[in-house]
Formats: sequence, structure tokens, C-alpha cells
Amino acid sequence: MDFSDTPQEADYRARAQAFLDAHAIDLPSLSGTEDERLERQRKWQAIKAGNGFACITWAPEWGGAGGTALEAVIFREEEARRGVPDAFFGIGLGLCVPTIIRYATDAQKESLVARAVRGEQIWCQLFSEPAAGSDLAGVRARAVQDGDDWVINGQKVWTSGAHYADYGLIIARSDPDQPKHKGLTMFFVKMDSPGIEVRPIHQMSGGMEFNEVFFNDVRIPDEQRLGEVGEGWKVAIFALMNERVQGGKERGVPAAETIALARRTPTGDATLADDGSFRAAFADWYVRTRGVQLTRYRTLTAMSRGQTPGPEASIGKLVTAFELQEMSRLLVEAQGPYGLVDDPALSMLQAEVHHDLLHAPGIRIAGGTDEILRNIIAERVLGLPKGPQPDKGTAFSETR
Repeated sequence: MDFSDTPQEADYRARAQAFLDAHAIDLPSLSGTEDERLERQRKWQAIKAGNGFACITWAPEWGGAGGTALEAVIFREEEARRGVPDAFFGIGLGLCVPTIIRYATDAQKESLVARAVRGEQIWCQLFSEPAAGSDLAGVRARAVQDGDDWVINGQKVWTSGAHYADYGLIIARSDPDQPKHKGLTMFFVKMDSPGIEVRPIHQMSGGMEFNEVFFNDVRIPDEQRLGEVGEGWKVAIFALMNERVQGGKERGVPAAETIALARRTPTGDATLADDGSFRAAFADWYVRTRGVQLTRYRTLTAMSRGQTPGPEASIGKLVTAFELQEMSRLLVEAQGPYGLVDDPALSMLQAEVHHDLLHAPGIRIAGGTDEILRNIIAERVLGLPKGPQPDKGTAFSETR
């Protein structure tokens, strides 16, 4: 199988590289405070939008370039090679705004979509709750209709970017007497609405990008409902499919840099690269990573043929999140007592390895836990029987 670019893809890659090289001074990075990084990424998003490299697959009427899915992947690959982060706008443009395009009114689309593409608006996803994460249909936040409004009460958690988001996509239970997948309704909400309280969660990695969000009698006009009443699950699946199609990016220290790092990390009279246990672990990591890459090529092939990627995309996150945790742990432990130092000015790779080690457990939860992804692979890829579903067809109010 030939994994090289076609002539058309090679031409597009060359154009993307030329654009990125011409704007090298504008490329954002992970350095600086959150406000500084946000400002740089807003500027970069606007530059991309003005040159046809933002939301590449979207129609021009929505600020896109009308390009192919493979062209979007190529551009993301070239950004990744230059270390361009995808924070701040990934959730909105990858999940929330496509849902707005599909379900909102024309007036709402005119008001919201183009501004998001240019980086003027940021969105967050208000799905997970303390009792409903991997089992999204188990949400307990309530939406009660009151005239032309809906009143929402409840709590969301692990909401990335809620503390700087302008809008959020929220799913809530509108009819507890229906089975859990039937009594849900989707809305979009302004994050500065009265009654919304955002509390950042301090993570062990030092970051605070996740949040708890509390809704206390928050009123949302019915015109901000997306889809029919009680069909929120259908809208949520559409949103999550868009998230899956976006495709992941490689995380952690690249293979070549890991080898170079091992060769300059002393262990006794030799280096880490000479240690047999490290060499075995690195070989295992490399084989798994290469397997994920080849599986991803299958996804790219499907996309280039106009097909929708299948559930095998779950394999990538399951493997890479675990491998990120294991390899970063190995690299930190290999430093001995110096592995305790996570000061960017003193530690290897400006503490990137330390951050990966502390951040990896969260990656194994976010976007579907390891257990959920294994179920998807087992049932939808391998065709194994589904597990028991004792609450199927039962009113949600009777399952608590």
C-alpha cells in the first residue's frame, strides 16, 4: 500500500508549508500565561481564516475553504510539525459550531459561525456531570420549560475552557419519565448568563483548564434549543461524531527526540540508551505507535474516498494515551533523584516530560475512558456481544 501523497495532495501540502513558513513569526506556542497564549492563538486563527486555512472542509459561506477532509488533515499535520497547539478553538470548531450549523436557525448561524471561525468567539462543551461522564445519557441537569424559556438547574464537570468561553453547548434532561436516551434536549447558552457559576479545577499537572460549572435557575430562550424536544441524544451523537472525525494528534516527545534524550541521560557508567529495559520499553512503544499510525492511514484512506471513518478510530486514543503515560513515567524515573525537579528552567525538555506524566491520566478519561473505548472496539470493531443493559427502556426517574 502506498502511503505517500498523491500529486494533488503533495501540491496542497507544499502550499500549506509555504503559508506556514511565511507566517513563522505568527505561529503560537505553549509558552507564556494563559491570557498571552489565548491572544496569540486568536491572532493566528484570524490569519488562517483570512487565508483559507481555517475550517478547511467548511463551505465558504461559513468562513471555510470548501476543501477536502484530507486537505484538513494535511494542514493539521504541518501545523503539528511546527509545534502549533490546538487549544482554545478545538472544541468549538471541532464539535460545537458544526452542531450549530446543522441545527440552529439561519439568523443564529449568521451571528455565530463566522465569528467563531475568525477566533472572536470560543465555545465549550457542557456534557459531563459528576454522575454522567462515560455514560453521557445519564445526565441529571434538568431543563424545565417555562413559557418561551427553559430553566436549567444542575452541575457539569470537567468542562474544558468554560472559564474563558463565550458560549457553551449543553445537554439536559427535559423529561425524566422517559428512558434515559429519550428524555434529553440540547441547547446553546451564553456563558455570562445570570445563574452560571464557573469554578476552575486545579490539576496535579499545574494546569487549570478544566472546570465545574453550576447552573442555578439559568433561563434559556426556546430559540436556543437545538433539535426537537427530547431528541438531545441525537444531537449529541452528531456533535460527538464531528469530534471523532477531527482526528487526534501525536502526543508526547517524538521518537527521534526520545532517542536523543536517552543518549544524553546518564545511568551509572553508561546512558539510558544503553539500558536493556529501556530499549525493550522503547521498542514496544515504537511498535504500538507505528500500529496506531498505520490504523490512522486507513482512516485517511476512507476520508480521501469520501467515506466516514469507522469506530476503529477509538484504537488511537486508547493506545496513545496509555503509551504517553508509560513513556513519560519511564523518562522521569530514568533521571533518578533529578526526576523530582520539574522546574522548566532546570529539567529536561523544559519539564515537558513531567507535564506529560501528570497530564496523561486525564487524557485516559477525557473523550471516553479506556473502558468505554474497549467496549466500542469489542462491540463495533470485533463484533462481540453487547454487555447487559438492565436500564434499557426504563424511565430515567426509576433508575436512580
